[in-house]
Amino acid sequence: MGEPQYMGYPHLALAQSVFTLASPSSDTETKQSALTALQHDIRDLKMAPLYAYLAHPQTGKLNGNGESGSALSPTLSRANTNASGPSPMHMLRRTSSINAPGIVGVLGGKTDASVELPWDEALYSELKADNEKELEAIQKEEDVAAERAGETELQNAQAKRAELYARIGDKDKALEEFEKLLEKTGILGTKIDIVLAIIRIGLFFDDKLLVKKSVDRAQQLVESGGDWDRRNRLKAYQGLHLLTIRAHNLAAPLLLDSLSTFTSTELCPYSSLVVYATLAGAVSLPRRDFKSKVVDAPEIRAVFGADSNEDRLSALGGSASSGPGGLDEEMAVDDTSSSSAPAKPATATPKPTAVNLTALASGSTSAEAQAKAEPTLDFTPLATLIQSLYTGNYSQFFAALSRVETNFLAQDRYLYEHKAWFVREMRLRAYTQLLQSYKVVGLESMAASFGVSVEWLDRDLAPFIASQRLQGKVDRVKGVIETVRSEGKDRQYNDVVRQGDQLITKLQKYGQVVRLRGSERS
Repeated sequence: MGEPQYMGYPHLALAQSVFTLASPSSDTETKQSALTALQHDIRDLKMAPLYAYLAHPQTGKLNGNGESGSALSPTLSRANTNASGPSPMHMLRRTSSINAPGIVGVLGGKTDASVELPWDEALYSELKADNEKELEAIQKEEDVAAERAGETELQNAQAKRAELYARIGDKDKALEEFEKLLEKTGILGTKIDIVLAIIRIGLFFDDKLLVKKSVDRAQQLVESGGDWDRRNRLKAYQGLHLLTIRAHNLAAPLLLDSLSTFTSTELCPYSSLVVYATLAGAVSLPRRDFKSKVVDAPEIRAVFGADSNEDRLSALGGSASSGPGGLDEEMAVDDTSSSSAPAKPATATPKPTAVNLTALASGSTSAEAQAKAEPTLDFTPLATLIQSLYTGNYSQFFAALSRVETNFLAQDRYLYEHKAWFVREMRLRAYTQLLQSYKVVGLESMAASFGVSVEWLDRDLAPFIASQRLQGKVDRVKGVIETVRSEGKDRQYNDVVRQGDQLITKLQKYGQVVRLRGSERS
């Protein structure tokens, strides 16, 4: 079906820079770096509509006056939302930002203006004039194509206009042009590429309704005959969308499956995909699957196990990690509770990783360039989180969970909205894992295991027990927590016994009938 098209714009990394600039969780140095990158892209890509959308004195999203303004904000038009079929609202009920779609909607209006994107009227006029010149040139090309050339040349000119609007951040016009292009295109692969571009526009502006509708449309197109590459790309798109609406149980299989065949570099860096897949798997997968698909996954170990930036780039480029972290069975996680014990030696034979960006490189971009473009992240807290949860080192798990919240959940635009939920669910998972092995556990012993006080533990357990998400009863007089076996297990046991008795009875009756018929024949 040909090479993928329309993959260049919009730049989703630019939306992350906007989030970092507005987020109250980012420090000043990080905000300054995000501001520099944002200003550079606005000038370099001539993004006049996005500049007005973000920084306009009256309607800019990055100032207090623009939180509810829509005069210059490229919001989704009614023509694009009033589609036939059931409303996807029920799928998005877990997110608060669905009621206020916008590039910083996940912050819930709690923006930090300590580092601002300044408004420059002269710069805006210059960028707007450049946009108009480009549009005039495209219009001339389209007129010539309509008069002298064929349908293919005409569609190429129209595609340039759609890509221009996507590049400069004009959401409404980009969607309008892509919809026109979709109607006139007969090639299935090109149709899928256009819908994927619309999905990225929705992700850029955090329009979950648009993304939901477009993902469903892309799925229908792919099922009607899409090639392997586009099916594989859509899997990553679906997983990321499900992650943003807090459907981690559905996102985890898609994201984990995408690790070994990832080609959607226009969507997110590979390192980010590893983070998303790990977090989704840690909070939703059963223990056995968590071990095989997350803790022991070679793709995750290749990234988490690298002790240096060189090792990480080597792993992302397809080579085995040369650092001890990539070879150690315990992923080089330091156990603070057993620091006096002798260190476990690394295995002698390197384990090759399954990640090979040489095979995943697309276009003219080499695997080495893709690897070097990966963000520099410290994966130690995340590696410690999954390892300590599986091994039952709960004090280390709580400390790692806190660092993961600070370093990952609070810094990513897709994860920020769900950080409180994720931390709560991970605490519940650790509590359940500990209590399911005991009938009675002392509160002091359990508090010591988690590295917290008895009072804090009692307060944290109470909501889980009251909502029956944790099967147990706290007895403060005796200072213990008594686990209550789930009635579901007992019911299943009784059902098996009852159905077994019924089966035995039927077999006995059948045997009697067979013996009687045999005697009649004799």
